[in-house]
This record gives sequence, C-alpha cells and structure tokens, in this order.
Amino acid sequence: MPLSRRFTLTQYLIEERRRFPGASGDFNALILDVALACKAIARAVAFGELGGVLGNHNGEAGGSINVQGETQKKLDVISNQYFTRLNEWGGQLAGMASEEMDEPYQIPKQYPRGKYLLGFDPLDGSSNIDVNVSVGSIFSVLRAPQDVIDSGRDVVEADFLQPGTKQMAAGYALYGPTTMLILTVGNGVAGFTLDPNLGEFMLTHPNMHVPEDTHEFAINASNARFWEPPVKRYVDECLAGKTGPRGKDFNMRWIASMVAEAHRILMRGGVFMYPRDTKDPSKPGRLRLLYEANPIGMVMEQAGGRASTGREPILSVQPTSLHQRIGLVFGSKNEVERIERYHREPVAFKDDNPLFAERSLFRD
Repeated sequence: MPLSRRFTLTQYLIEERRRFPGASGDFNALILDVALACKAIARAVAFGELGGVLGNHNGEAGGSINVQGETQKKLDVISNQYFTRLNEWGGQLAGMASEEMDEPYQIPKQYPRGKYLLGFDPLDGSSNIDVNVSVGSIFSVLRAPQDVIDSGRDVVEADFLQPGTKQMAAGYALYGPTTMLILTVGNGVAGFTLDPNLGEFMLTHPNMHVPEDTHEFAINASNARFWEPPVKRYVDECLAGKTGPRGKDFNMRWIASMVAEAHRILMRGGVFMYPRDTKDPSKPGRLRLLYEANPIGMVMEQAGGRASTGREPILSVQPTSLHQRIGLVFGSKNEVERIERYHREPVAFKDDNPLFAERSLFRD
C-alpha cells in the first residue's frame, strides 16, 4: 500500500507549537511520551490471552483492590506502569495522578522535574477486557502551580485540584479494531490512527465535530429505579419515540466502556449519561472528575459538543479531592442542554411509560 501524505502526531504537534514561538518543546515531548505509553498498552491489549495479561491482578479468584474499591485487572496494573515509567524520566512533569494510585506519583529523584501535571485512567473499561470489548486510556494535562515549578518540591493532592478549564491538553486512546489517539491541545480535536507498519500515529480525523442533534442515547438502564426525575423524564421521552413529545425514534446504546461511548459520540453524535443517582447516596456520581470527566469534557467541548453534571458545565466544577466522583452527561449539544433544562425545571410530568411502570423490567 503506498504511503499517503498524512501528518504524523509529531508533525501535528510541531504545527501547533508554531502558534507559540516562545514554547520550549516540553509540552510536545510530554504528549509524545503519553502517546508512547498508549502504543505500549495497545500492544499488550492486542496480545490478550496470548500475552498472559487477562484476568485479575494477583489471582483469578480474588485480585488486588485499588483505591476506588474496584478489583484490579492485570492490564490495569500493567497499563499504569507503562504510563508512569514512560512519563517520569523526560523532565516535563512535576507529578502524576492515576485512578490506580491512592496518592500522587512523585517523579523519582534521579530525573529532572518539569512544569506539568499528568492525570490519567490507564485502562478505562477494563471490566470488559476479558470479553474483547474496546477499552482505552484517558489523560489530562495541567500546569503545575508556580511554587511547585520554582521549588521543585514533591507534589501534593491540592496541586491537582484545578477545574477542567485549566487543562492544557486532554484526550484518550481507543484500543479497538484499530488503535486511535484523540487529542485536543485547546485548538479543536484531532484523531490519529496507529499505523502498525510505521509504528506512528497518523492524522486521519482532523477537526472532529460532534453533531448538535442526535437520535441515540447511552445509559445503564439497570439503574432506572435510582435515577433522579429529570433523567427519568428525558429517557421516558426518548423511549416514547415518534408518538411521544420528541416526535422521533431514538436508539439506546450501552457499551460500559466510556472511551468507546465517547468515541462513537465524537464520530456520529449521541448523548452519554452516567448521572448522579440515589443508589449510593454517599457518592455524588460514579465517574472520577479529574482524570475521566474533565478530559472527556474538554474533548467534547472542543469538538462543539457539551459536557455537564446535568446542573452545571463539568469543566467549571472545582475539585475537592483527587479521586472525587461526579455525575456526567456529554455529547450532542442540544441534547445535553435539554437535560440541563430538565434539571432546572420543576417536576411536572407523568411517569406513564410502561417500561418503567410497576412490575416492569426496571422497577421493583
């Protein structure tokens, strides 16, 4: 197959850097190190059982429990190691934070420290890895506080507690039929496909855009009995189809891998809902704000979509803890804004959809 004239990720970053003549190149180097970690994870995922990487960490029956209270898969641990080892040495980072680590990760003393912070979920959707469903990695880049840059001190949790509007870059890698890297550096969203012959991410989807309208929504319907009224209202109206208030039919999707859901929405529109509910009142949501909701939110907003808690823009939320959980709604702008409007309006609708009526599939 002849080599097409496409930008590599490196060339794309060089072009972006030309908008900032005084840039040092550290930012580009960091993104390339993140991309290298994603390539390594993609290779491990591709080998699957042949590489001995499936199953739980420290034993099939049990397994280690991470800070989230979740059983770690072998690939969770391997992916976390790839991220830390391939990003700790270059001198661009002051510290890292990960879903798989309780405390911030300190840059080893033998390496120089830089001016950025990296947050990441090394393997999103890992509960699906044993059944060969697409999984991915999510990452977020922040600028470290000035006193961290000046003093070179160890980072602490408070250094990462910055709203999503402060992100310098964000993105995700998708490990599916092809490996893709989706990236925003604050100037739109670009998609890169890993060329297995060259080992390079090639620009294949410039200027990605989320359609403003959609006829698809994604939500875990098994939690219907715990939804708040605005979410239930929205889903009921979608399920009512052409004969309902929306006047059109909707399709429901649910992959249980947020990266895969986000990528489908980025490619063809849709809305994803993992809202706050009453299942566990101690948790204001299920997804982690700093390294899941914020980076996906930045990608969506930069692509013309919208990301929200249902009540306020996700990127405006002030974090209060490193592993803070939050409700998240994102995707096609008009649908997310409708869900936000339902949260502002008083409850004034009749719950008469038979799917959620007494003795139905989704209600006790």
